[in-house]
Amino acid sequence: MDANRFSVRNRRVVIVGAARSGVAAARLAHRMGARVVLTETRAAFDEADALHAEGIGLELGGHTEATLASADLIVVSPGVPLEQPVFDVPRSNGTETVGELEFASRWIDGRVIAITGTKGKSTTTTLVGRMLRAAGEHVLVGGNIGTPLSAQVEQATGKTIHVVEASSFQLETTTTFHAWIAVWLNFADDHLDRHPTVDAYAAAKARIFANQQAGDWAVVNADDAEVTRRARGIAARRVEFSLAGSIRDGFVVDGDWIVQRTGTASERLIPLSAVELTGRHMLNNVLAAAATSQIAGVTPAAMVEALRGFHGLPHVMEPVAEAGGVRFVNDSKATNVEASRRSIESFDRGVVAIIGGRYKGGDFGELREPLMTRGRAVVAIGEAASRVRDALSGTVTVVGAASMREAVSRAYDAAKPDGVVLLAPACSSFDWFRDYADRGDTFKREVAQLIERERRRES
Repeated sequence: MDANRFSVRNRRVVIVGAARSGVAAARLAHRMGARVVLTETRAAFDEADALHAEGIGLELGGHTEATLASADLIVVSPGVPLEQPVFDVPRSNGTETVGELEFASRWIDGRVIAITGTKGKSTTTTLVGRMLRAAGEHVLVGGNIGTPLSAQVEQATGKTIHVVEASSFQLETTTTFHAWIAVWLNFADDHLDRHPTVDAYAAAKARIFANQQAGDWAVVNADDAEVTRRARGIAARRVEFSLAGSIRDGFVVDGDWIVQRTGTASERLIPLSAVELTGRHMLNNVLAAAATSQIAGVTPAAMVEALRGFHGLPHVMEPVAEAGGVRFVNDSKATNVEASRRSIESFDRGVVAIIGGRYKGGDFGELREPLMTRGRAVVAIGEAASRVRDALSGTVTVVGAASMREAVSRAYDAAKPDGVVLLAPACSSFDWFRDYADRGDTFKREVAQLIERERRRES
């Protein structure tokens, strides 16, 4: 390891938050010779005993001012708001406070492809990883999806390409994080339960370009006004993609192909027949992945190979089942209004959308137009149910449900005989569920149980 690299040896490093990234950061700091304390609001968590056995200090049941005030460096997990009073003393002391993504990036070998956006990050990150692997590259995929960057440090070499999903929470605490290729997919109001304003949220996303240089690349959605505005004046070379086909230079859909346009010429890259994802909006992710992979030297043949058999990620436009002529689709990861709108627009008609959860900003009224032409009914759930009802009543029939079981049952009745029951909540899951995956898994279980009840009724 380069002796000039960042060092935490014998420094007191406090890790705030014991989710996946916090645990990985604690282990990395410990391996790098720091005196580590991991502080967590919960009284217990799964890996506590193992971390204690490894020699990592634990402070459970809350974050204390004394612990943070004594730190030489603080590493915060993405879900931890920095505005908490417990950070006042270290802030006044000038104690460096970074996120796990920034912390890990100071040690990684290889190049980084970072991908952000309000919707589509996980799918695009996964696709880029698959395309690079199909091209024979050594690839590590992680960040906000799967493996934290801190857990990849020791697996990497100078030839490694890290494909990193980067959330606004991770990017807002970066200072030196540097992406060889930075991808910004789209932007819409989201996370206003954490970010104070829409502008603050956008500014956090825009940090993906902050440390790029003239030899780097920025992959930008030309159809998104906020993304293009925030990408003006950046140091990196810009490459655009457009699902609307509104650009002369860049990556677009032209007829039955994804192509790269260069002025008046174009090169065919991927036939649309190779894309096995549900919903036209998913082509936005494929366009971005193709642009990114082409910059990285991936051939069109390898791109097509990577798409073969890829039907998407769990909880992202995931086909679940069909019963009595009704299809069930799980898009639990549609946690904001824009994502929910795109989900609804993926179907021509007969949509019964299950919408609601913990409200985190956005205007449910933006769903009126797609529901007017494609919707049959809405089932409102969770803490935001009254907001959903107020915004959408009069557009389609809106009914409530007090549980996921009731929501699935009422949606099924409304979708008969030929509709689609679509879980597209436009909200976070934290009122009823542990996370979006728990919500999606519960939806799938309830669908399976409904089908079984229907089978018994008919037999």
